Amino acid sequence: MKTLPKILKSKTKIRFQDCDPFNHLNNAAYINYLINAREDQLIQYYDIDIYKMGKTLGKSWVVGSNQIAYLRPAFLMEEVVIDSQLINFSNSSLQVELRMWNHDKTELKAVMWSSFVHFNLIKLKTEVHTEELMQLFNAVLNPVKQTSFETRAQQLKAKKQVI
Repeated sequence: MKTLPKILKSKTKIRFQDCDPFNHLNNAAYINYLINAREDQLIQYYDIDIYKMGKTLGKSWVVGSNQIAYLRPAFLMEEVVIDSQLINFSNSSLQVELRMWNHDKTELKAVMWSSFVHFNLIKLKTEVHTEELMQLFNAVLNPVKQTSFETRAQQLKAKKQVI
């Protein structure tokens, strides 16, 4: 089995329709940018298309919760880097850390922890991950030292360097 990356990275541009009157990315839009990036990264790096899974297998993941810290504004037409990593998982859930940076990763703009629940869309109930998925998660798990989001956000804000 080839070695898979533990930190997934992609770039995107901040668009007009997602900005407030001050040309800052709207707070609610950060979540869309981060989640959309993660979905694209799963396809690119792990060949996992959550929508295709939902359609063909009747199983996918739903967002259980998000915790986000806004550290610096993202601006209209700015190119940002979004990276993400699996920091924890169980037999039916995932916890992912997502970070938005400026183009050269010298300024962290936001950090978010998202929990995802594996869900059976036909039976409308939580689903246990397959053995194949559990092996993938074990291979790419990249935990952080902090166990609370607030502590992690404070640590990243103070660190001010590329991860």
